[in-house]
Amino acid sequence: MGTVSSDMGDYWKALLFFEKAHKIYENALPANHSSLAMSYTNLGSVYHDIGDYTASLKALQTAFLILQKALKEDKLDASVTYIWLGRVYRSMKDYSKALEYFEKCLAIFQKVLQEKHPHLAILYTAIGDVHRLMGDYEKALLFHRKALDIQETGQGNPLKCAATYTNIGETYREMKNYSTALTYFQKALQIREDKLPKNHPHLAEIYHNLAKLYLATEEYSMAMKNIQQAIDIGHKQLSSTHPHLLNYKNTFEEIQNKL
Repeated sequence: MGTVSSDMGDYWKALLFFEKAHKIYENALPANHSSLAMSYTNLGSVYHDIGDYTASLKALQTAFLILQKALKEDKLDASVTYIWLGRVYRSMKDYSKALEYFEKCLAIFQKVLQEKHPHLAILYTAIGDVHRLMGDYEKALLFHRKALDIQETGQGNPLKCAATYTNIGETYREMKNYSTALTYFQKALQIREDKLPKNHPHLAEIYHNLAKLYLATEEYSMAMKNIQQAIDIGHKQLSSTHPHLLNYKNTFEEIQNKL
């Protein structure tokens, strides 16, 4: 139930389910059981999504320690923990640490998964996004294209492909190639509007991407339309201190100053 709520964008409900499950695991399992590590990873993932990166990191580091003690740190069980550690460090802007954990995950995937497995695509685009944030756009696009080589064959979840399109769009936007960026953002938006509830936080993210693009191209009415959609969803689904909502409000102010 926690995973379903998280996928639907209801992160607070997901947290309640994961906390209930975690109490059961704590009472029923030995302290170094790998299922307890997965429970901490679930908590860490939802803490990340609600914007509490400190709590997320603490839960994920606890999961990592359990996996080490259970001698499973190089097994598939550990890969989910590593990818979430990478995401948290990316959100905290510690990009070298993010890459370190994504590469740990990649080493496991390359040992146990087929070359075109959808999980590899998710990881490739995550690595690509860190390279974008570090300003290495060529390397970013290289990893995103590796992801699309898998995802555009129809393997895996279309929403994961939408995440890759979004990341590619952000890369091209930062490169000031606005027409190509818009093409990828529109592909991502079409999938997300088709597959997600109308107030899902991932829709807010793509509206924000579009708002930043239209701000850069001086299409201020389109920028304002998109940022208002992002903020409306953010107010409904995120806490008032969530880093994403704060970013949306900053972008709103930038657009307003241009009107």
